[in-house]
Amino acid sequence: MKKTTDILFVTSLGAGFSPFAPGTMGAAVGVALWLLAVLCGIGYNHLWLGTLLAAILCTLLAIRPIDRMEQLWGPDPSRVVIDETVGVWICLLGVPLTAYPTNPSDPGSWSFSFVLWTLAAFVLFRFFDILKPLGIRKMERYPGGWGVMADDILSGVYGLIAMSTVQIFL
Repeated sequence: MKKTTDILFVTSLGAGFSPFAPGTMGAAVGVALWLLAVLCGIGYNHLWLGTLLAAILCTLLAIRPIDRMEQLWGPDPSRVVIDETVGVWICLLGVPLTAYPTNPSDPGSWSFSFVLWTLAAFVLFRFFDILKPLGIRKMERYPGGWGVMADDILSGVYGLIAMSTVQIFL
């Protein structure tokens, strides 16, 4: 049972088994879960805090299961995508309050701006995660689950910084 739970968790509910771009699928699961929270009518402040706490909690809970999966699948296996899910959540913290829907439980009320900022978070996270500039690649040197998680956390932080910088100039 523990092995099944570990696999479901580190593969972000199986997204890591995608034959096409498992990392992108893991990030897409992160966006989908975040949008599901929006659809539940969670207010902006609660969503922001919940997203931050989920990213921290999932990071801490992922380290040991990732270590166990590395024993099965080898170092930094492509099936492990919880790191992408967490990384995109960090980037989604940059979706501005001004874009947040007034009636989040009604997708018809979602503005183009909200959709655009959400898409920007996804794209920016994947950009930094794939190219790994500015020291992101060095984070992979940490051992085991810490290294798997660290590069995606930093990718999410860089995406968040990019989104925040754009907002300053808009």
